Formats: sequence, C-alpha cells, structure tokens
Amino acid sequence: MFHLESHHLFLLIVSLLAACAFEFVNGFHDTANAVATVIYTNTLKPWIAVITSGIFNFLGVFIGGISVAMGIVKLLPVELLVDNSISTSLSMVFSLLLSAIIWNLGTWYFGLPSSSSHTLIGSILGVGLAFGLINHSTDSVNWSKATEIGFSLLISPVFGFGATALLLFLLKLFIKQPEIFQEPDKKKVPPTWIRTTLIGTCVGVSFFHGMNDGQKGVGLIMLILIGIVPATFALNPDLNYSKLDKNIAIIQSITSKIDQTTLTANEKKQLTESQTELKGLDVFFKTKNVKDLNAKEKLEVRKDVLLINKNFSSLLKSANVNLNKIQKDELEENMVEIKNISDYAPDWVKIMIAVSLGLGTMIGWKRIVETVGSKIGKTHLTYAQGASAELIAASTIGLASGFGYPVSTTHVLSSGVAGSMFAEGGLNNINPKTVKNIALAWVLTLPVSIMLAMGLFFLFKTII
Repeated sequence: MFHLESHHLFLLIVSLLAACAFEFVNGFHDTANAVATVIYTNTLKPWIAVITSGIFNFLGVFIGGISVAMGIVKLLPVELLVDNSISTSLSMVFSLLLSAIIWNLGTWYFGLPSSSSHTLIGSILGVGLAFGLINHSTDSVNWSKATEIGFSLLISPVFGFGATALLLFLLKLFIKQPEIFQEPDKKKVPPTWIRTTLIGTCVGVSFFHGMNDGQKGVGLIMLILIGIVPATFALNPDLNYSKLDKNIAIIQSITSKIDQTTLTANEKKQLTESQTELKGLDVFFKTKNVKDLNAKEKLEVRKDVLLINKNFSSLLKSANVNLNKIQKDELEENMVEIKNISDYAPDWVKIMIAVSLGLGTMIGWKRIVETVGSKIGKTHLTYAQGASAELIAASTIGLASGFGYPVSTTHVLSSGVAGSMFAEGGLNNINPKTVKNIALAWVLTLPVSIMLAMGLFFLFKTII
C-alpha cells in the first residue's frame, strides 16, 4: 500500500491508533451531551441511553459525509509542511494528538464539559505555529479557514443559549400541561409525546455529534496520512480522472464569459490564476496516469485543486462577477466534482473513527452527565427543558455539519441547558460556580492546547 522504513511505519501505526484514542476519549467526553437529558428526565435507563447514543454516533460518522473532515484537513496546509524529513511530519502528528488527548482527559476527570473541537483545532494551530517558527514561515496555518472555524465555534453556544430560552418560552406560552415544566417524578415515565421527543432528540444529537465531531476524527486521520505518506493519500485513488475533462470544459466555458472589466485587480488575478491552473490540470490528466505520480507531483495537483476552489468560491460571492444564477449553480456543481480529487476519505478510515467514537460513547459518560444534568442550573432539569436544549442542539449541529462547519456539541448543549434554566428563573436559576468553570474551560482550551502542542512539537522534533 505504501513504503516506509520499519520504524517510521511503526510510528505511523502508533499515530493512527492515537487518533482513534482521541476519538474514543471524545466519545465518552461528549456522550453526556446526548444522554444527560433522557437520563435526568427518567426517559431512558442509562445503559439503554448510552448504547443508543453509541449506535447513532457510529452511524453519524459513517454516513454523515466528509465536509467537516475536509475543514479540519484544510486548517493545516499540509502541502507546505511535507518536506524531505518524515520525522517532522511525525513530530507534528504526535504533538497535536497528545496535546488534544491530555486536555480532553484532564477536563473529563474534573467533570468539565469542555470542547473536543476547540482542543483539536487548538492543537493543530499549535503545531502549525511551531512549524512556522522553526522554518520562518507565515503560511503554516490557513488563517482564513481558522477564522471561519473560530467564528462557528464562537457563535454556536450563543445561539444555543438564546434559541433554547426562546423555545422554552414558546412551549410555556402554548402548551398547557404543567407536569412537563415540573421536576420529573422518578417513579413515572414522561408523557408519551414528550418522551418520544426526548428520545428523538437524543438520537438526533448523537447522530449529528458523529456527523460533526466524528468527521473531525476522519479529518485528523487524513491529515496524518497526507502528511506522512502523501504519495498514497494526497489524491483520491478511487476517482475516475478521465471523466473530469467534461467538468473542466464546462468550468472553462462558464468562466470565459466573465467580464473582466468589472473585476477588481485582485479578482482578475484570481480568475486568470484559476483558469491557468485549470488548463494545466486538464493537460496533466490527459497525459499522465495519476497512479504513477510521485509524492511531489500529487501534492502539486492537490495544491492546484485547493487554489482553484478557493479562488472560484471567492469570485462567486462577488457582485462584480457578471454570471446569472444558473451559471453560478452550474459552476458550483462542476467544482464539486473537481474537489473530489482532494476531498475524500477511504471507508476504512470512517470505520476506524466510527468504531472508536461509538465505543467511547458507551464508557466513562457519568462524570459529565452529572454536570450537564444537575449542576448547570439550581433546579432539576424538567421534561420541557431537556427537550428544548436537545432539539436546539441537534438542529444547530446538524445545520453546521451540512455546511461543513465544525461546532462544539458540548458548548451548544451546555449553553442550551443554561438557556433553559434562564428561561425558567432568570440568572438566579443558573449555578454560577458551574457556569464559571465551564466558561473558564472554554476560554482556556484554545490557548492551552496551542501552547501544549507547540511545546510537544519542539520536544518531539529533537527526539524523533
């Protein structure tokens, strides 16, 4: 499949297992977000809730697509980091994996619902910054992608808090059934309709958690494979490249109709650059067999595809581009086919992550369940609060996954529970100590994981 020296092959296998370990930890760290409400409202027995969550986390990873995974891969421009030294790539991989696992385990031990997403992204940024310092490079982090991801991570918990509070207010306004707004009776199961809703939202959060957080694990594995064995994984080996000439021809035809006199200087540069690269790809695929390319050539093709996609995505958002909606839609549809060159993940990678996340979901969930279920608010979680928080969390994570944005399941649901407590009794109904600890973990996760990853990278660079 690929050729490495025996000690490098061993380290690659260790790094892949470490990535699975991260996703396993992610599973039991984040399970509380899906099962806390059904457990604390007596909707499901804990073991049933956890097994159900594990199954749907697995399904979310396996059938949920790879858009979020590619967002993780593109955060660190591995094409710039791959050099003649495989030790550098291995140092990068071990540093980001170990820093992410250390912080996740630490916050789990203290029962803090911190974000695995923040941890992973901070660790990736850390090794990118460290690499940049050593090589005096400013291109070791994709800052536009980092800004985009940072915005989604920042806005999602704010939305979770506000939307849950609003939903609970509407439920109280329109549903005249007092028992769903009261502390659950431990001797009774919830009313059928609210129980069905709670189970449905538990399934939804679990599935979308797999679809979002699980994809981050898929992206992490692909980052490792592309960084260490680019000759095998930089380009999609299962794609029929001979059929891409039609897509390239359509894109060339549409972009040739753009009136360059209405474009800014930068937009003209983007258009000309992309058209040149597109023409080069067309010739390249007609004259060479992708399977025969070496690592350097594959990375060059990958970089060209990413550049073309970035430029056309930017141009399509510009009001200066004189294309109608049909033309823009057709351009986007054909660019999707071109992106399949670089945006892919083998099924075995998805299965590895799906199994790791699914198994992790079934273990170690109790610590954080207690925090989410009973410590965020001063009163016991009601049926309506649980359903509201879970429904908003499932919707938010599902939409974010559809658009390819990584969000924190932990922060969305924790803020949703806090929003439901606020809607019931204002700020006085929120436990300030717990919220303070969660907020502190939220603030510290990114800088700590960045610094930890940087320190580990400098350490591993001297010993690998």
